[in-house]
Amino acid sequence: MPKVKTKKIVAKRFKITKTGKVLHRTQGRRHLRRKKSSSRKRRQDRHSEITVRAFQRMIKQFIRT
Repeated sequence: MPKVKTKKIVAKRFKITKTGKVLHRTQGRRHLRRKKSSSRKRRQDRHSEITVRAFQRMIKQFIRT
């Protein structure tokens, strides 16, 4: 039976914390940042938590395989 490999694209985009939360980077932070407010840019620099259980399970499965 062959090895089951990690989905690298998922591993690059999501992070699993020690407590099991799934984090991702927010969208809209690559370009056109001049017209966005400072508070919006600061908020986009942080990681956001994924709260939907189905997505959490799917992402963890892709990363841990």
